[in-house]
Amino acid sequence: MHKIAILALEGFVPFDLSIPCEVFERARNSSGQPCYTVRVCAETTDVRSRNFTLRADWGLKELASADTVLIPGVDDVTVPVSPRVLKALRAAWTRGARLGSICSGAFVLAASGLLDGRRATTHWLCADELARRHPRIAVDANVLFVDEGRLITSAGASAGLDMCLHLVHRDHGQAVAADAARLAVAPLGRDGGQSQFIRHPPPNASSLAALLDWMSANLDRALDVRALARQAGMSERTLARRFRDQTGTTPLQWLLTRRIRRAQELLETSTLLIDRIAQTTGFESPVSFRSRFRRIVGISPTAYRQRFKAPMEKAS
Repeated sequence: MHKIAILALEGFVPFDLSIPCEVFERARNSSGQPCYTVRVCAETTDVRSRNFTLRADWGLKELASADTVLIPGVDDVTVPVSPRVLKALRAAWTRGARLGSICSGAFVLAASGLLDGRRATTHWLCADELARRHPRIAVDANVLFVDEGRLITSAGASAGLDMCLHLVHRDHGQAVAADAARLAVAPLGRDGGQSQFIRHPPPNASSLAALLDWMSANLDRALDVRALARQAGMSERTLARRFRDQTGTTPLQWLLTRRIRRAQELLETSTLLIDRIAQTTGFESPVSFRSRFRRIVGISPTAYRQRFKAPMEKAS
């Protein structure tokens, strides 16, 4: 079973630490079995946060056998990282583990040198400081998370949830990740990046929730911006502006993403032919479906089904 080690450092952010605990503990495969073993680890038995002291049951040696090591954010990024922690992180990387950070936990990964020459992100409030301290890192303050394969970093606070759900998706496919997202009462992959939270005030009466629900229920229909604006009862220009403000993307890009995600679910959980899935999810042709699926997911629909197909229950 995939082992997750969550590293609690002195001054850890409780919210950041709780996110991977909840997401990975709740992830279940199609048989209802846990997908992960989760361990909260620390250099010392007692670790203080701003609100309470955590007693960790596991030490740094757990990092030596972990498949994934995650580092929650810390309140004070100026505190030097323990040499023992840095040594354990580098050893885990050399052994082949996947390493990730949430929020200001990126400063810990940066101190290890493992992010040098790579893209990374952190909370937008401290992104400039990360870039100043570590000029060899390409810091992107506009995204929710950056996936560099075995290194993954998230932006602040709830962006850690997006990152963790993304990892479940990578490991176990759309259906398992979607179930984990439902249990977390969270969307499986938000559109846009954290820039939308920097530049725009929260929407008031302009919520697009009803339109988004309608679009999700009508993926098989031929929809364009004119039809969506008519359904929303607003002009095309107003729709485009509100969509960008509230989702960080365009109406048609949002629709394409939802169609691909629905196709992933059908590839995992049904026996429908791929051409039928293309039709059901609103693509104009199987060729177009295959092309866009490969561009977004990275592999063909057939390869995706072979990798993530859930075992069918035998009839009694």
